[in-house]
Amino acid sequence: MQIIKEYVQRWYESGLDPDEYICHRKQGNLVEIEDAATGDRRTVLSFCTNDVLGLVHEEAVKQAAIDAILQYGTSNSSCSVLSGRIGLHQQLEAEISAFKHLPHTQLFLNAWMAMQALMDAFCHLAIPVPGFQNTRETLILTDVLNHGCILSAIVNAGTRSGKVFGHSPRVRIKAYRHCDPQDLSRKLQRHARADDRIMVVSDAVFSMDGDIAPLPDMIDVMRGYEGSVLLMDEAHASGAIGATGRGIYEHFDILPSYAIERGVVPLIMTTFSKFAASAGAAISSHVAELKPLLNVSPTSIGTISLSPPLTAAALESIRQVRQHPELVQKLQENTRYLRTRLLEAGFLAIGETNVIPVLLPTEINPKIFARQIMQNYGIWVSPIWFIAKPRMRITTNALHTKEDMDRLVTGMVATRDLLYKPTISA
Repeated sequence: MQIIKEYVQRWYESGLDPDEYICHRKQGNLVEIEDAATGDRRTVLSFCTNDVLGLVHEEAVKQAAIDAILQYGTSNSSCSVLSGRIGLHQQLEAEISAFKHLPHTQLFLNAWMAMQALMDAFCHLAIPVPGFQNTRETLILTDVLNHGCILSAIVNAGTRSGKVFGHSPRVRIKAYRHCDPQDLSRKLQRHARADDRIMVVSDAVFSMDGDIAPLPDMIDVMRGYEGSVLLMDEAHASGAIGATGRGIYEHFDILPSYAIERGVVPLIMTTFSKFAASAGAAISSHVAELKPLLNVSPTSIGTISLSPPLTAAALESIRQVRQHPELVQKLQENTRYLRTRLLEAGFLAIGETNVIPVLLPTEINPKIFARQIMQNYGIWVSPIWFIAKPRMRITTNALHTKEDMDRLVTGMVATRDLLYKPTISA
């Protein structure tokens, strides 16, 4: 443990530790927080929540979670493949399948487990079956800016339990340039072999850059590789993009069938922590045989199933989204308004979604910026200071008013003016 002690001490001395705030009460975007270091409490206006449609406090969603507890209790106390599957799971899977236009859906506790389950299942077929042997290697191509849950799953794709037990062929992993279909094409031409099983993995909306994967171009590249698999992580796309919030396919005015017709197998990962007022994840496919394989993957069979209240909250949230497309329209309207206001104020706001990263001058420490805007203006935004281009990560949602967003921009401008003194050349 000595190494850990020395490392953490140096970490703190270097100013890399995050500021910690404890939430005590939430009502919409107003949050009562406590500074963990000082114990001071205050109510702030939040622009750092992922509750993109404001459904966390929706009465129907809360009541659904309460009703589920009354019917099932707080936990299923088993994995789904043994005795932990309940009727709500079946209903939620059906609701997601209808929402994403893919008929077969499997639930997981979170995105990290879903991604690892998919890699174990796809690359290694999860469990050994007498008389069956897979002899084909797997080639995985990943966008260099994909989310950590994707990176963790793919770097372990060749070494996890599926390979240990199944003795399956090796997995090769190659990265392609961010949102660059031409580089994806070059990497496929360079690395794909005749008998490879090919999977391309990408965020739909990138969580630190707020931009959108070029889905149609990716499909066009992959159509030359019959049976290749395209996995889109829609964590920040569901409820946020597309006319009714169905995600990246709707954003580009196509359906998953567009990929299928071109010989590409579409997979979609949906998560519930952003648009669905809950926690958990799901993977959807048009291939019926994938679902039972995912169900017995190590991260499914070896852990508890999604709890009743979380399942019910996600189920009711998705129903709310389907019944009230105006929620999505309001989110997208707010996104356009806030992005416009920030650009008018001279900020470099990158991307195009409700995830709005604002790149700061290199002289400004994002942690100091966040502290100042909270202290002086009562606004809570997320500083990102440990990557190549430090930024403020702002998220707008359907509950923000124009007054809220104007207040944010006013505070951003004043804080910038306080902290940034540009050098004027003689």
